[in-house]
Amino acid sequence: MPGKVELSKLFEDTNVLHVYQGKELIKNRAVTVSDIYRPGLELTGYFDFYPSNRIQLLGRTEISYANMLDHESRLEVFNKMATSETPCFLISRSLPVPRELSEAAVKKQIPILTTPESTTYILSVLTQYLREHLAERTSIHGVLVEINGMGVLITGASGVGKSETALALIQRGHRLIADDRVDVYQRDHDTIVGEAPKILNHLMEIRGIGIIDIKDMFGVGAVKDHTEIKLVIKLENWDPKANYDRLGFDQDKREICNVEVPQVTIPVKVGRNLEIIIEIAALNFRAKQMGFDASITFQKQLANLINQNTQADEVKGEK
Repeated sequence: MPGKVELSKLFEDTNVLHVYQGKELIKNRAVTVSDIYRPGLELTGYFDFYPSNRIQLLGRTEISYANMLDHESRLEVFNKMATSETPCFLISRSLPVPRELSEAAVKKQIPILTTPESTTYILSVLTQYLREHLAERTSIHGVLVEINGMGVLITGASGVGKSETALALIQRGHRLIADDRVDVYQRDHDTIVGEAPKILNHLMEIRGIGIIDIKDMFGVGAVKDHTEIKLVIKLENWDPKANYDRLGFDQDKREICNVEVPQVTIPVKVGRNLEIIIEIAALNFRAKQMGFDASITFQKQLANLINQNTQADEVKGEK
């Protein structure tokens, strides 16, 4: 089933909208698409591809053009724009609402909202809000923490030590987003956002202790509602036969919601300080993003050393 956002929730959460007409109607209306529509050709009478299921946003340009039309033309246009599936009409810049639009909205039981914000600004705000709330969500077994402002998803088999490692990271000043189950969604083509299910918000399970509240124990600075997932750390039990990356040349990835996220596999072994290793992995990843790659530096230095030795051998051979 397609997702939907109740118009009343949109109204409350964005805090930039006002009800001009139909306050009792917003509880019964919902938005099912994230795109906002600014009717242009429709004001001239062309309705062949009119997306009636979107929020209809009228700004200075649309209202000015509508005011140029005669009463009958405005009435005809707005009656066609007002359909049973139209969530609402929205007027930006607190512009005067045409009387004909008000009449058409009353007839079809469609609320009219206004905002003092500019058309471009309100378009951006509502589109981003709707994209986040209408995005398809999935759940991942793991722990999501924010290390120095970067979202790191820690995954691995049950009992490998994900929660204990995350707890140690929190003690080192980093923040918890979600433990055990992480709800993720795609914000745009390249961005994945993770958050905790409401029932698990700020909570963490530690085997042998039980459920603890990170917010109560460490303060509000130790938790965060959501973050972009930039890196995946996969913890797995040490296998002496496995061939682990030692130089950093290999670049593994994990696909989450059709987006490939860089992944680093870290073997778990008694005596390894996992929280420090994960912290360094996050710092190293950020350094690579900024163009500082230690593996490339090592390659260059190795190539220079080989070249120098080769030249020295050639000189000896000549003698």
